[in-house]
Amino acid sequence: MRSHVVLKYIGMVLLLNAVLMYVSVALSLFNDFDAGFYPLMTSAFIATVVGVFPFVFIKGEFNITNKESYAIVISAMSTSCVIGAMPFLLFGGEFTFVNSLFESVSGYTTTGATILSNVEALPKSMLFWRSSTHLIGGAGIIIFALALLPMISKSRASLSNVELSAFVKDNFKYKVQKSVQIVLYVYFLLIALETILLHIAGMTWFDAINHSFSTLASGGFSTKNTSILYFNNAWIEGIIVAFMVLAGLHFGLIYSSLTTRKNNIFRSEVARFYLLTMAVAIVLCSLNLWLTNSYGIVDSLRYSSFQVASIMSTTGFANADTSMWPPLAIIVIIFISFNGGCAGSTAGGIQSDRVLLIFKSFKAHFLQLQHPNAIIKIRLSKINTDDNLLKSTLIFALFFILVVLFGTIISTALGVDVMTSFSSCLTCISNIGPGFNLVSSFSNYDVLPDAVKVLYMLIMLAGRLQLFSFFQLFLLSSWR
Repeated sequence: MRSHVVLKYIGMVLLLNAVLMYVSVALSLFNDFDAGFYPLMTSAFIATVVGVFPFVFIKGEFNITNKESYAIVISAMSTSCVIGAMPFLLFGGEFTFVNSLFESVSGYTTTGATILSNVEALPKSMLFWRSSTHLIGGAGIIIFALALLPMISKSRASLSNVELSAFVKDNFKYKVQKSVQIVLYVYFLLIALETILLHIAGMTWFDAINHSFSTLASGGFSTKNTSILYFNNAWIEGIIVAFMVLAGLHFGLIYSSLTTRKNNIFRSEVARFYLLTMAVAIVLCSLNLWLTNSYGIVDSLRYSSFQVASIMSTTGFANADTSMWPPLAIIVIIFISFNGGCAGSTAGGIQSDRVLLIFKSFKAHFLQLQHPNAIIKIRLSKINTDDNLLKSTLIFALFFILVVLFGTIISTALGVDVMTSFSSCLTCISNIGPGFNLVSSFSNYDVLPDAVKVLYMLIMLAGRLQLFSFFQLFLLSSWR
């Protein structure tokens, strides 16, 4: 593996981070040099100096191997998490070394889990930087680099194979370069549109921008301690629900729908499954909340719609504390936490594409038992799936569950109760954020031991990098 190739891309990513740090510095200046100025300015300078040398002095390579691609993706994400933690660490307060790194990893992986007990105590510049980590992570650090930097198509394809799943490439029906551009166009268009609508609904421009960053990134960082509940505004909640649902959909399908192409949301089998699952979950939770006298029928529908959309899109915003909900509603929340959004979106989880394919595999297996000589093809959105895709899907789902299981065991062994451990591992690997018990909707992760926070950081990274890409890091030495 050529280390200089990896360093070249790390330099690019560091410079991207530096740009958004400078924007945060400008916001600090606008707010009379608030307390975030020096931490952000120092961090931006370091990121610029460290990033500019490999970017300027290392010659770009056109041919990137798969081994180098994996190394670039993981190194870029890890380096961003470290450099992104610097403003928090230099700011101090609740940000110890582990807490700073945890907040940064949670931001870049768009998990939205926080260690802050008082978010509103942060100056606006720091809040903006915190949301900016979602902005970068949501579009994908590597996708950003591929779209903004003039590299040739072969490099783009090799790197995108790591960041984009097989489902994305099958559904886009565009070249990789075009696919990346579409992701970014849709991403920023939706951010701008949501910002305007939230401001009209009653948010300040600052809150609207930050919450739009979090919504479209499926992140969940809020500028308020009680998340969306703080605003107590049904219009704001409705707008955010709509954009959370969109954030969980395939961005290529959103683009196709807007351009009236044949391949759109309404014809996509996966999109229909995602929306139908969400609708069923909302109905079940609403009925359960209403029949147990938790809320009236209108509030049951209001809170269920918001929380289900938030969890299934893996955003993690809250307008209610789901830890206080009845058992059936909690079970539904746990199921959709596994399910997640669609491939090609910013959402995490196993993803609806894989879950639907698993259900189709079960059906095909029973049909094969009934008709042993029949040749049964499994189709996803009218496309035949091959055995390799089916095998990798089942392995991914099993691996996903095993990470949750072993993470829960380790977390429990380190002194955390079972429900907190299980829900934390599940929401970290699905990049959701809030769980149950100690880490419920309006709680935070600061109460957990540092060793557990480190464990959860690794799980967040594994989930964001689609498991296989993350664990390939430990196998690079065996590659040829």
